[in-house]
Amino acid sequence: MIDPITISAFASVTVAFLVYILGAQLTRKVAVLRDFNIPEPVSGGLLAAAFTMLVFVFLDRPVEFDLAARDYFLLVFFTGIGLNARVSDLIKGGLPLAILLGLTIVYVILQNLIGVAGARLFDLPSEFSVLLGSAALIGGHGTVVAWTPRIEEMTGGVAGVSELGVAVATIGLVCAALIGGPIAKYLINRHSLTPERPDEEHTVGVSFDSEKTETINHLTFMQVMLWVHVTIALGLGLGEGLMEAGLELPPFVPCLLMGILLGNAKPLLLPRSAPISRTPTLAMISDFSLGTFLAMSLMSLQLWTLAGMGLTLIVVMTAQTVLSILFSIYILFPAMGRGYRAAVLAAGFGGVTLGATPTAIANMTAVTKRYGPSPMAFVILPLVSAFFVDIVNSFAIQFFLPL
Repeated sequence: MIDPITISAFASVTVAFLVYILGAQLTRKVAVLRDFNIPEPVSGGLLAAAFTMLVFVFLDRPVEFDLAARDYFLLVFFTGIGLNARVSDLIKGGLPLAILLGLTIVYVILQNLIGVAGARLFDLPSEFSVLLGSAALIGGHGTVVAWTPRIEEMTGGVAGVSELGVAVATIGLVCAALIGGPIAKYLINRHSLTPERPDEEHTVGVSFDSEKTETINHLTFMQVMLWVHVTIALGLGLGEGLMEAGLELPPFVPCLLMGILLGNAKPLLLPRSAPISRTPTLAMISDFSLGTFLAMSLMSLQLWTLAGMGLTLIVVMTAQTVLSILFSIYILFPAMGRGYRAAVLAAGFGGVTLGATPTAIANMTAVTKRYGPSPMAFVILPLVSAFFVDIVNSFAIQFFLPL
């Protein structure tokens, strides 16, 4: 077995910081990245992944990053999303949330139909169809790992199940990070869209031309981080309680819920305390956490694992990417009201359907930094993707597997 080059957890975080900074420099200097709102960690992360692929090609040794710290940044990010959510916004977002959920269900079916067509076109076992569809794309690497044993059992131990699923999920993550910005740019320019309330604070990231960045200092940073950590602790406790009750959720979901609860309760219980929700400090922390998480995710992609599946991946992933773009522009955007928020959600939807929720949020963050805030979009999309997508996807996989 080839001895890998292993990067420790501390070194991996350090590399992620470097990758993010390189991505920011690239985005500022390369017009096409800037114009199409490609997130900074995506630019740097893909560059790092390409470098590790060259190391593998020339040294014949894979590069493996210890990603133990990555989940912490994800928890901080989603906790920030929860702390920023207002009950009044959630009530207003009820109908858009229901519409987005319905569209997601339709999309999962369409995505798996492409998977079925791809499996038949390339004479693959029919069970492989979900690996070319929602199991690997909307589901991501985690869902592939979870369903691989079942698919291997159903196919009688056919080789290549895990490899195909990981390859599709990897390419999907890359495509998801690249299409969101251009989708939003097209819709915003074509329909001359502007934020519904341009005076609202950014919930993730601080606008480049913000006049309020001076309110961020060591004290506000420490206060916000204390609330974030308290919320995470309570959220993880909530998650354990739900698990004992038979409802198992990803750890970031109960942290998101607890953030919503505390973010709305704090002004009532502690009216004289320093504000936390929708402050530049929390926006900066959320942006930093998301950027680090996404940089670690993309720089750790093992692109050399895609070798040997060329034509299948090219055809199927081209079809899946085209479906995501067309669906976002011509179905989701009109259904969500044709406004600025709908354009931001369209950028995020491309991230969810081909990649993961963090990728979707990164897409939306890049868009709102440039064009203006849309806080509701950052609440609606994570609620759908965190609560309902895994449930819908599980039913879809079980339905399409026997076909």
